[in-house]
Amino acid sequence: MTPTRVATPRTRGIGSRLLAAGLLTAVVDGTFSSVLSAGFYHSTVARLFQGVAGALLGPDAINGGARTVAVGMLMHLGVAFGWSAVFLGLLIASPRLRGVRASRGGALKVASLYGPLVWMAMSLAVIPLLVHRPPAITIRWWVQFFGHIPFVALPIALGIGSDVPTAGFAAVPATDAGEA
Repeated sequence: MTPTRVATPRTRGIGSRLLAAGLLTAVVDGTFSSVLSAGFYHSTVARLFQGVAGALLGPDAINGGARTVAVGMLMHLGVAFGWSAVFLGLLIASPRLRGVRASRGGALKVASLYGPLVWMAMSLAVIPLLVHRPPAITIRWWVQFFGHIPFVALPIALGIGSDVPTAGFAAVPATDAGEA
């Protein structure tokens, strides 16, 4: 008789969580942005990613061809991983956030706050610092504000998961300045 194996839950590591969240977010948000660009804003997907590249390379990136499309896509991927890493760090640091994330509907709950936070940080601080102009708060800005809930923050929250291991990530106690 063959012994019966009982399935036990396996906790994913930090790296696999970050990889899942970063890739899922890059694909979902990239698709959302591409559909908006081509389907609603009468532009192209290439022009979308050239515009992303333009934040670092300047306005001539829009005429850069496939090379600046690739740079824009890599930047998009990097930003998806960056915001996924920030969220993972927040989950590790905050028992309260972990509790909300683990609750019924928790991924959507945290995404409802984190998505707009990500968009505001990007559109009101990061991008204006790079392009040296203030943001235009138009209907497109609001589409992105609300779109970041299901198309950015929700993939991050789902990709990271709710059972984040915190062992080994305890806060380091502060020391007095005079201690050596």
